[in-house]
Formats: sequence, C-alpha cells, structure tokens
Amino acid sequence: MTIKNYKNIIEQTELRGEIEVFRDRQHAGEALANLLRENLDNKALILGIPAGGIPVAVALARKLSLPLDALMVSKITFPWDTEAGYGAVAWDGTVLLNEALVKGMGLSEQIVKEGMDHALKKVEYRNRLLRGGRPLAQLKHRSVILVDDGLATGFTMQTAVAALRKADADPIIVAVPTGHGDAVRKLANLVNTVYCPNIREGRFFAVADAYEHWADVEEQEVIALLKEFQLPENNQGKKNKMG
Repeated sequence: MTIKNYKNIIEQTELRGEIEVFRDRQHAGEALANLLRENLDNKALILGIPAGGIPVAVALARKLSLPLDALMVSKITFPWDTEAGYGAVAWDGTVLLNEALVKGMGLSEQIVKEGMDHALKKVEYRNRLLRGGRPLAQLKHRSVILVDDGLATGFTMQTAVAALRKADADPIIVAVPTGHGDAVRKLANLVNTVYCPNIREGRFFAVADAYEHWADVEEQEVIALLKEFQLPENNQGKKNKMG
C-alpha cells in the first residue's frame, strides 16, 4: 500500500502506528522480503548498515537470494552523549550535518571537527574489522537496496544515500522495517522507493518499540553473519548457501 501523495513509499497499512510488530530483526527482514519480492531486480546488491541493519539485511538477502555487503556509515555524536547525533559520515568521507542542531546546541567548529574525525575513524575501523578493508563493488548504474533496522531521524540513512548518489548507484531503494513518518517522507524525496512496513508518527519514537525482542548487535555477530556473503572483487558473488 502506498501513502497518499507518495507513490514511492510502500508500507503495510495494517501495521501503521503499531508497536512490537516484529519478533526480532530476522523476522523484520523476512517481512521486508515479502514487500520487495514483487518488484525485485535480481541483479540488485543489498547494502546493510552495521550494526543493527546487518541481521535485517541478511534475512532479506537469504529470502531474495541476492548478494549482500556492509555499508559503513557512522553518526557524529555529542561529546556528552554517544547515542545522540548531529550528523553522519559515510565510508567515502561524505558528511551531512544537522546545521540547525549544531547552531542550536552552540557547538564550536572545534567540537564539530573532532566529532567528524572520530566518526570517520569509526567508519575506517569497522571497514577493516567487518569487511577486511575490501573496496566496495562497482556501484555505477547498479540497483542497490539500502537496509537498516529502523529510521528515527533518518539522518544516517540520508548520508548513506548522498554517498551512493556520488557513486552513481541507480536506482537506490531504502528498505527498513520501521520508521518515523517524517524520516520516511524525507527519504522518499531522495531515493527511488522506500519500503517501510511499520510507519509511526508522534513526538516520541523509538526504533526498538517495533520489536518484541531487542538488543544491541555485537561486532562479532556481524562478522559471523557477513561470512556467509563474502564477495569476490567483482562483487557478483556466489549464490548464498541458504537462498
């Protein structure tokens, strides 16, 4: 079902505004697969954002028998709160800042620079740890499906999309199990299609509320999940074992 005036947003209207609609991230990925199956490009590359997006992306890739890789993007966080962010950095150095928030919080240029440097180091560290430092596949004119476990502000996802646009990926599809309506609509203006089964509105929003079972995803779990989808340099990949 599409949202009125947004033909490129695909949701499940029976899940709108509901909480605890997915058992866990695997179940959420399977639900996304059911939405995407009808309009599937069998040459698409699934790109999961670590850490929470990887279990969702793996379940999606298994169901659709598509290749998968991890896409490194990190929030730029406040020095006093490592959970809250005011921007994000992508694997290629693309940076997006929430300028209104930076100004409103009175953040100095030095604090912002230090935050950006820290986020970029995290991206580089995760690329070495989770992907062995491999370069991404050739993305030019390739269909990509960008996956995370949910959208709160959507700023991290917007940064990933900006970097994919620079790489000439096309079309770009965003697939997330749950998202705040504002974030979903903003992304719909930036990409070809947004698939989001569970859209919620309101002032108080938490991605975790869409899940019955929620926990942080540890790096070792991500490494183990990605081993199934180790791709050669041409990134065409072998068909996954559980497809």
